[in-house]
Amino acid sequence: MKLRAAPEDKGLRLDQFLAQHLRDVTRSHVQHLNRSGAVRIEGRLEKSGYRIRGDETVEVALESSEPIPIRAEQIPLQIHYEDPDLAVIEKPAGLVVHPGSGVRNGTLVHTLLYHFQNLSDVGGERRPGIVHRIDKKTSGLLIVAKNNRTHALLGRMFQDRKIEKTYIALVHGKFARPEGSVDLPIARHSKIRTRMAAQNPPPHRPAHRKGRTALTQYKVIENLKEFSLLEIKIQTGRTHQIRVHLSAVGHPVVGDDVYGENSYKMFTKKNGEFDRYFLHAERLRFTHPQTGKELEFHSALPLELRNLLERIR
Repeated sequence: MKLRAAPEDKGLRLDQFLAQHLRDVTRSHVQHLNRSGAVRIEGRLEKSGYRIRGDETVEVALESSEPIPIRAEQIPLQIHYEDPDLAVIEKPAGLVVHPGSGVRNGTLVHTLLYHFQNLSDVGGERRPGIVHRIDKKTSGLLIVAKNNRTHALLGRMFQDRKIEKTYIALVHGKFARPEGSVDLPIARHSKIRTRMAAQNPPPHRPAHRKGRTALTQYKVIENLKEFSLLEIKIQTGRTHQIRVHLSAVGHPVVGDDVYGENSYKMFTKKNGEFDRYFLHAERLRFTHPQTGKELEFHSALPLELRNLLERIR
């Protein structure tokens, strides 16, 4: 269906506009349409918070209006820890965290429903138990909430930076210093809406920075011929943060065909296809939000990353 926005629609949020013009579609279905990529404005994907200008064409794929029920799927899952409130699991590279953007099954959510009897529903029916995420092509540790109170407490801990996350990454090039940090705000890319971008402030005008604050700390573990193996700690959890920051300082993550496209092409030409990022959530450290117990978990580098390291060495 094509909807033409009128002048009187100017200023409406996209979800409000759709709710007014799609009389037979519930508000929850409107939200599902936005999340699933079924709504486009002048051919572009936009968030539900987009404000209508009053002259654009909004296209809606109504066949996506009925959310498909999420059914449990028996997908292998490594569980590092489990109690009545939460679990710590290992997400392998290649596994999408939750349905959306054309992905309807075979996600982490589908296997969580199989392995756990109870999961929080604070994030909605499409994201049971999901407190935080990592990219499809990234592997490593994730915390899963099994009830709403734990979910809320964990969410607050992430906001207050009380959960320590450590990653291992192999990046292109060598660093001038053995350790340092990248402190650049991150915002949606101005032209490619599916990407993020680091925002460099104008010279001598640090207050004129756009985007959300983001801080990434790195430490060089090993120098290789054309690469650096890093330990990374993030103080914030912005979308694609590590990949965006490292690319912004000239050291894209190995395997990143989005933020390090040229390096990726040269790498695969020399080393063959590599269908994941060399980025692994290796350690989680936090205080249990219900019991107060100090918890720490480690995850070994996956075999394909270890093998690549050996070949490079």
